[in-house]
Amino acid sequence: MPADQDQQLDCALDLMRRLPPQQIEKNLSDLIDLVPDLCEDLLSSVDQPLKVTKDKSTGRDYLLCDYNRDGDSYRSPWSNTYDPPLPDGAVPSDKLRKLEVDANTAFDQYREMYFEAGVSSVYLWDLDHGFAGVVLIKKAGDGSKKIKGCWDSIHVIEVQEKSGGKNAHYKLTSTVMLWMQTNKEASGTMNLGGSLTRQIEQDNAVSENQPHLVNIGRMIEDMENKIRGTLNEIYFGKTRDVVNDLRSVRNLSEARMQQDAQRAIADALKQRK
Repeated sequence: MPADQDQQLDCALDLMRRLPPQQIEKNLSDLIDLVPDLCEDLLSSVDQPLKVTKDKSTGRDYLLCDYNRDGDSYRSPWSNTYDPPLPDGAVPSDKLRKLEVDANTAFDQYREMYFEAGVSSVYLWDLDHGFAGVVLIKKAGDGSKKIKGCWDSIHVIEVQEKSGGKNAHYKLTSTVMLWMQTNKEASGTMNLGGSLTRQIEQDNAVSENQPHLVNIGRMIEDMENKIRGTLNEIYFGKTRDVVNDLRSVRNLSEARMQQDAQRAIADALKQRK
């Protein structure tokens, strides 16, 4: 890629990080219209909000992304089939498929414990010396109490097996997109949102008591907790500081009385000198 296109891509990605996450699809489309030469790079670099569909054979919801897409069809993690049907679509090996089934069951329980609702999906694919996969979680607000919002987390994991499968190197790249919108008569309309991407690599032992699923689950749980804390500190904490600077919890008369008392004390101290 030429140097000028590299700079354009950096600027475009920097801009996307600062735009509202609930409008990612529209903003991405507008950017591609402005710089069509960057279409492929932008589509592969910008994470988009996850979409939900239903597995017709099992009746269960699952999430759509590039990692379970083959052409115009998407593979369900529950039935391992494509919709629309695709007879020669890519599927994991039998051994990896078993791990994929176990992972979907485990992260469905994880989602229920941490989010109490929403949808999760896990997709795995084979590599030469290991495997890779993605863990997806989506929780959308129901709009009750005039509050709307959505949490989308995308965890891409790459596993390189070593020492005959007794150890493995894990590389985790996590992206979380979070937005919230309130519309109340007392406070008006407020939009708050942002996205964060973090990456971590570590080596772990692999055994019957500590399989890949346990190692991956711990890494994702720790990463989500860290990202949740960072989002709370950066976005919600900063907003709270701004609101507190702009709005006082005391009424104007109390504030004036305190200022008058402070002036009286200051004048008395000056007279004593």
